[in-house]
Amino acid sequence: MKICAMFHFLPAFLLLSSLSALTKANIEGDALYALRRAVKDPNGVLASWDPTLVDPCTWFHVTCDGDNRVTRLDLGNAKLSGNLVPELGKLERLQYLELYMNNLVGSIPEELGGLKSLVSLDLYHNNLTGCIPASLSKLSNLKFLRLNSNNLTGRIPRELTKLGNLKILDVSHNDLCGTFPTSGSFSKFSEESFKNNPRLEGPELMGFVRYDVGGSC
Repeated sequence: MKICAMFHFLPAFLLLSSLSALTKANIEGDALYALRRAVKDPNGVLASWDPTLVDPCTWFHVTCDGDNRVTRLDLGNAKLSGNLVPELGKLERLQYLELYMNNLVGSIPEELGGLKSLVSLDLYHNNLTGCIPASLSKLSNLKFLRLNSNNLTGRIPRELTKLGNLKILDVSHNDLCGTFPTSGSFSKFSEESFKNNPRLEGPELMGFVRYDVGGSC
């Protein structure tokens, strides 16, 4: 009897697992299609991003794992223009977000701080504005953070010094202000990471009262 019950249970379990995977695929497909709607794509690099297809893993420039969850988005130097979208924060297993050398404008969504699996965030050489979100400090697996050559303003969030795995940081060629941190993970970065920010006053003086606490504009 127990064996029969197990065989009755197994198809139901597999069905639930399939439905769960399908739901995740739909959520991630919707998130990616939100990006497609928000940008102009003169070269048609997103032409394969068909919202009628359940699985976004069939789309060009999208890489998935064995569970059909999105792990990479490779759209560097794709001539895209427009805005980043908060829906990108729903890509829970995303490891590489490569959107460098485009013509993206607007702010970096705070929701990107929800990408807990992210290893590399490359948004350099765009026209992004606004502050660096303090929420990026939640990206505990992040190794590469390249935001250089944009129009970012405000102070560098001190919370980012908590990123213990960070190996490469580049926020040069922006319009950041205040001082830059020298504690935590930032202790290993030279002034090259921060150069060409005309309003950036230099390294934080350890042992003195900070006059620019926080990352607000």
